[in-house]
Amino acid sequence: MIKKIALAVAIIGIIFYSLNDAKPNNSVYLAQLNKFRSEKNRAFRQSEESPISAAQKAQFDSLKYYAADLAFVPHADISRTETPDTTLLQMSDNKAEKYLNWGVVKFNINNSPQQLRVYLKANGRDSTLFIPFTDLTNGHETYGGGRYLDAPIPKFNEPEIELDFNRAYNPYCAYNNEYSCPVPPAENRLQVAIQAGEKSFHE
Repeated sequence: MIKKIALAVAIIGIIFYSLNDAKPNNSVYLAQLNKFRSEKNRAFRQSEESPISAAQKAQFDSLKYYAADLAFVPHADISRTETPDTTLLQMSDNKAEKYLNWGVVKFNINNSPQQLRVYLKANGRDSTLFIPFTDLTNGHETYGGGRYLDAPIPKFNEPEIELDFNRAYNPYCAYNNEYSCPVPPAENRLQVAIQAGEKSFHE
C-alpha cells in the first residue's frame, strides 16, 4: 500500500523546533547543525518511522551532507498571500494533495536574486512553512526529484524570514519507492546550485 509522506515530521520536527533560535554566525550554529544531523541519523537507524528498510538500517551509518556553508543561510523578504488559496501539489504517484498557497520568498544566493513559493498543508496540522524546490545539483550530487526546506511561520507583521539550506532534506521517496512525495512545482526550479544540505542517499 502506498504510504503518504509526512514530510519527515516524526523524525525532524522536534529537532527543528529545538534549534529554531540558532543564529548562523558562529561555532554555536555549526555545533547545533551537527547535532541536528546526528539526531536525524539516529532516527533513521532506530525509529519505526524511518523510511529505510531493516536491512538498510543494519548497514546505515550516516546520511550524506554538504559541509555547512553560511552563504546558504540567506535572509529572505517574504510576501504573504493576504487570502491564501488552496492549490494542488502533484505527488510522485501522480495523485495530488491540497496545500495553501501561503506566499513568496525572495532572497540572494551568491549575489543572484532568487524566488520560491512557500506552502502550508491545507489540513492545518503543520506549524512550519513547506518549501519544495529543485536546483542545479539535482541528479548529480543531490536527489533528482528535488529537495524540501522547512521554515518557521513568521509573525503577521514580520517582513523577513531566514532560510537555512544547510537543513535542506530529501523527500522520503528518495529512500523508499513505497512513499509518495510532493513534486516541486515548476515555479520553484532554481537556476543555481544549492550546494548545501542533504546529498543523494544512493550512489
